[in-house]
Amino acid sequence: MLTELRITDLGVIAEAALEPGPGFTAVTGETGAGKTMVVTGLSLLLGARADAGLVRRGASRCLVEGSWQVDADETNELSDLGAEIEDGEVLVGRQISPTRSRALLGGVGVPMAKVAEIVTRWATIHGQSEQARLGTAERQREVLDRFAGPDHAAVLARHAITFANRRRVAAELDLLTGAARERARELDLLTFGLHEIEAVDPQPDEDVALAAEAQRLQAVDDLRLATRQAGLVLSGDAEAWSDTPTVIDLLAAARKSLEPAVADDAGLAPIADRLAEAAALVNDAAADLAGYLDRLEADPARLEWIAGRRAALQQLLRKYGASVGEVLAWAADASERSTSLAGADQRIDDLHQQVKELDRALNDTAAKIHAGRLAAADELAALVGAELAALAMPHARLQFDIATGPLSAHGGDTVTLMFSANPGAEPAPLAKAASGGELSRVRLALEVVLASGATGQTFVFDEVDAGVGGAVALEIGRRLARLAEHAQVIVVTHLAQVAAFADRHFVVAKATDGQVTTSGIVAVEGAQRLDELARMMAGLEGSANAHAHAAELLAAAGG
Repeated sequence: MLTELRITDLGVIAEAALEPGPGFTAVTGETGAGKTMVVTGLSLLLGARADAGLVRRGASRCLVEGSWQVDADETNELSDLGAEIEDGEVLVGRQISPTRSRALLGGVGVPMAKVAEIVTRWATIHGQSEQARLGTAERQREVLDRFAGPDHAAVLARHAITFANRRRVAAELDLLTGAARERARELDLLTFGLHEIEAVDPQPDEDVALAAEAQRLQAVDDLRLATRQAGLVLSGDAEAWSDTPTVIDLLAAARKSLEPAVADDAGLAPIADRLAEAAALVNDAAADLAGYLDRLEADPARLEWIAGRRAALQQLLRKYGASVGEVLAWAADASERSTSLAGADQRIDDLHQQVKELDRALNDTAAKIHAGRLAAADELAALVGAELAALAMPHARLQFDIATGPLSAHGGDTVTLMFSANPGAEPAPLAKAASGGELSRVRLALEVVLASGATGQTFVFDEVDAGVGGAVALEIGRRLARLAEHAQVIVVTHLAQVAAFADRHFVVAKATDGQVTTSGIVAVEGAQRLDELARMMAGLEGSANAHAHAAELLAAAGG
């Protein structure tokens, strides 16, 4: 239940507060005073689109805050969002500036969509747009489904989930079957590439190893010359005498010269040891060079084979990667993709089977939905007809035309609300057959019936009495009072016959300083309420006759 609504700088309202309390609350005021801003403020809390034009002229922002009593079973959800709950109430806020809109829940910034999801469970707004929407088949189906009860709602929810799954599976099936030619072409290209790579059978880093070996074989003469010259410098030529000393000879001479001096100075011993190590290293290097020279042979056949192998690898590198490693990576990816493409036919068969199973489930739930609507239609029409009779439409007939059609997320029915106001007239679609006043009364009758089992819900009506007056307006007020017995009802009205039934009465009054016009909300009781009702009936303030009529009206309404 809404316990307080505060509005700051919204439209013509500078600052105002409304404390509706339980039961029936009426909001009245002169035309242009800003009554609709109360509904606008509540609609912002329910997620209406933010509009910078709503900010009062001269203000930097507007703010709407509503305090709601919440049930104990809702506190956990609110606490999980970080909302602060005090004395069983939570504060919902909406702030709008020229550049941004912000939603607050219990003092914490929360996405507007989440706030709207929560607050719309607590409150419903019925304005002129809702009246127009009642003429649509979609809204008429929603009304019937709402009356059909929770079991029907559960079947609807299950049907909607199955329908969404069926649409997803069908979309995948269409994609696979529609792309069969492209898939086959891609599979052929991948298969050709894999066969080409398999025929060459490249090994990891083979291109690098072959390049190094080819370089060595091509330079064999230069390598032989360099190796022989290095060997001669280190150890000389064993087959030819030369008086040129070798590195080994020079190291031996150095060691021989140093050996006697070691006895005189032990500090030379480490140097002598390093000369010995150097001599050993040079001998090893000379032996290795000799062995390398013995193994170094020209191999034209091997060089030719390497050239052919590298040419084969180059063919792969031009198509599948800059190196053998990249070629092998492409082959691995292509193999995986080929497996996926080859399995597409099996996937298509599986999807066909899923579609059949989902279609069976949809037909089953659609039949249950259809049966639920048929069962609810006559009962709802009868109850609404009784309400319309009380609203001075004793001959009104209401019936639901339920025709089967293609399956959708809402079942397989097309629901049309048929209406006739006069005896002998054939029922026709509500949008075509009902006048503005009749449509207003049908909407109210539906809400009274649908809300009969609701408790703690807030219903906001904006100009529900449009197009009616006199005795009909009295009956509308009486019906709203009946609705308020088990729900909170807030009505913006211009008819005294409706406002007289309210438990609380607020007036939106405007004031001006000659330059700026602002409005505020004032609770009226006693004589002030009589003044307002008199003004609404006669348009005259202070009229004795109007006051008498107002007092009579209050007495008739039980106020």
